[in-house]
Amino acid sequence: MTTLRETFSGLAEVDSPGLLTASGSWSWREYVEQAELRARAIAGMLDPARPPHVGVLLDNTAEMAFQLAAAGIGGHVVVGLNTTRRGTGMASDITRSDCQFVVTDAAHRPLLEATDVPILDETQVWQTPNTAGPPRTVGPATLFMLIFTSGTSGEPKAVRMTHEKVTFPGIMLADRFQLTAEDVCYVSMPLFHSNAIMAGWSVAIAAGAAIALGERFSASGFIEDARSYGATYANYVGKPLAHILATPPKPDDDDNPLRVVFGNEAGERDITEFGRRFGCLVWDGFGSTENAVIVTRTPDTPTGSIGQPLDGVAVLDPETSRECPRAVVDEHGNVSNLDDAVGELVNTLGAGQFAGYYNDEAATSARMRDGMYWSGDLAWRDQAGYVYFAGRTSDWLRVDGENLAAAPIERILLRHPLVSEAAVYAVPDPSSGDQLVAALVLREDVTLSPAEFESFLAGQEDLGTKAWPRHVLLAVSLPRTATNKVLKRALQQQGLDQMTWIREERGRAYSAR
Repeated sequence: MTTLRETFSGLAEVDSPGLLTASGSWSWREYVEQAELRARAIAGMLDPARPPHVGVLLDNTAEMAFQLAAAGIGGHVVVGLNTTRRGTGMASDITRSDCQFVVTDAAHRPLLEATDVPILDETQVWQTPNTAGPPRTVGPATLFMLIFTSGTSGEPKAVRMTHEKVTFPGIMLADRFQLTAEDVCYVSMPLFHSNAIMAGWSVAIAAGAAIALGERFSASGFIEDARSYGATYANYVGKPLAHILATPPKPDDDDNPLRVVFGNEAGERDITEFGRRFGCLVWDGFGSTENAVIVTRTPDTPTGSIGQPLDGVAVLDPETSRECPRAVVDEHGNVSNLDDAVGELVNTLGAGQFAGYYNDEAATSARMRDGMYWSGDLAWRDQAGYVYFAGRTSDWLRVDGENLAAAPIERILLRHPLVSEAAVYAVPDPSSGDQLVAALVLREDVTLSPAEFESFLAGQEDLGTKAWPRHVLLAVSLPRTATNKVLKRALQQQGLDQMTWIREERGRAYSAR
């Protein structure tokens, strides 16, 4: 296994394009020089008695790319801070990940008001003189980055990303798609997310291809960016393909340089239609930030399946740890033994690329049982071994490629003085992933309008942008179990016909259904 330091060392004398952004472009030689400046400056600012962790709160800008490379070269750890987090949630992420300081810009600085960790403007970092000693030792297992994901408890967990966890998928994907220095990899998914790091940024540096950054994902601008940059490869997670397909078709849609688009969680229809409309290969896989259970599509993957699992990945009964029987599927596609066939996706060979959660041994131990990695994802396999995703064992949702936990959102909704009870749950999104539903019980003899609800949500600083409910049900009561727990399964079975309000797909306004 190689390290990011070794990878960048091999690019330090290369004069072909390395980084392309809306604000400028840099050759690989220049990119590495800028990263080395920041690596030396950061080394001089870090307290050697504390973990060498540097928070970075930026969009996909040149500075974000420089900070990532600086960590790879310098051996410190970059903490990718989620730009959709707010208030005390953001402050908690910074504290629990042991950030010594946070690098940000004027646009994101207001998100850091709740933290007392030192904040540096992006221009301050590389101008600071280096007073540190010898460079840190870096190996394949050295920690490179912390990337946050949501867990069943509702508190995001910081996934430990080692050098090899980043370089390995980059090398694998660059080889799979035969990418070279002649290619351009377009990255518009946020660089604080594992998909952008492992399926975008790392792929480009492995191939020596140029990295072209979209500062933020834009459905209407995606293809135009690809044309402008000459992008031959792009990555995605969640619903971007569906959003792009929702834009009005144009006669020249297939007149673009894209050759391969790779990602996770796109719907079957979107995979086929995107490839047809834009004249490229779309390759969709299944994985998570932990990267311990991987399922990948093959050319003959049946409709509805997420593909074939890598060696060692199996569907096990969580109670017995035995492999579940293969599904018996009738001519209509119905599974007659669903209760027996559905189990949890498990890496039976060990942790795979999972390096644990930072500062959370309990969460790490919960994933590793009997020497195997338990993903928390439910699935079944057909007679040929193809995997079909069946949901999640934990009470979390996957919205626009991001995991959300229900409990924290419910706690926020209960802050409203008119709300007596709140239940948050998922319904399938027609494109991919989930849509978030909030079922609310109001106090007696009160009313709540869509505009009042929208205004309340806008005032909650710790409510992330992805956590706004898409649908709202105003209910007289919530179904409960004998032990007085809300029976969310019953709510989900009701579907969307009984919903009271719906939020516009790309906005914040609610209206009656």
